Amino acid sequence: MTRSEFDAFCGALHGTTHVEQWGNASVWKIGGKIFAICSAWGAGSETRISFKCSDLAYDILIDQPGIIPAPYLARAKWVQVASADAMSDEDLRDYIRSAYSIVMAKLTKAQRKELGLTTPTA
Repeated sequence: MTRSEFDAFCGALHGTTHVEQWGNASVWKIGGKIFAICSAWGAGSETRISFKCSDLAYDILIDQPGIIPAPYLARAKWVQVASADAMSDEDLRDYIRSAYSIVMAKLTKAQRKELGLTTPTA
């Protein structure tokens, strides 16, 4: 998944916001809370996508080739897809949807109502 595909997908999820921070990383949020990040460090670097996941998904994913605990965020159960062939785009979209849902579920009822979200699902 390219950065532009990542941005288009995350931008299509209801109530999301986008910022660029941390050296040009594409950071996606729901209710002010981050659920996914796309970054590439240095010229010619491969795109890396990081996302929040469930405890079980975290334990399974970090054992897969090309997927590592996300730097600085692993303690909060984030992984980083560090290799383009580590996961299909379809699976990546499913995990990003799940990250969105996990983070949305932690928002207050008032925050979800303000964003026009009635249930904590994607």
